[in-house]
Amino acid sequence: MSSSDEWFDREFATSQVMVIMRGMGAEKSLALAEQAWAAGVTAVELPIQRPADIEALEAVAAAARERGLTVGAGTVVRVEHVGIAKRAGATYTVSPGTDEEVIRASLDAGLPTLPGVGTASEVQRCTKLGLSWLKAFPAAALGPGWIKAMLGPFPDVKFVATGGVSVGDAGDFLAAGARVVSLGSALADPDQVEKLSKLVRR
Repeated sequence: MSSSDEWFDREFATSQVMVIMRGMGAEKSLALAEQAWAAGVTAVELPIQRPADIEALEAVAAAARERGLTVGAGTVVRVEHVGIAKRAGATYTVSPGTDEEVIRASLDAGLPTLPGVGTASEVQRCTKLGLSWLKAFPAAALGPGWIKAMLGPFPDVKFVATGGVSVGDAGDFLAAGARVVSLGSALADPDQVEKLSKLVRR
């Protein structure tokens, strides 16, 4: 087992929910991160696509460190993003697709990495690189059935279902075999926060 996999095993040992905060700015991202932590969600990801995103990551990562928590940098699609993520305080990287250069750069930087997969070939490429924690993306388009089907030939893979997953259908992905679900807009909707708390406690 890779050190990356061991890290995610520990990170998700008690949680099946990750929250993604995209393009919200530092102030709102920090407020929503604190709301997520209060709801019991310890896994928080901030995509870094603009300078304001990096500022937000720095703010949330600093607050997370004070609590003994971790924060991931998402949408890491180029090797240079890895260095940016690490300098901003990210503990791990998340990508929408499978890029071996990005995977190796993350691991070389000491950052566990969660590459995106959407085909059996991509899953196989990642397992060949020694990774079993993978991001199923876009999960809503792939559907829970895709997760179940992939676990046939790849029973050791641990999928994080990401992309279009709501609090309402998160249970379907978990029932299909996903280890974790990533939710993008749940915290921005007050009506969803209570449901999110129940999902975390299940």
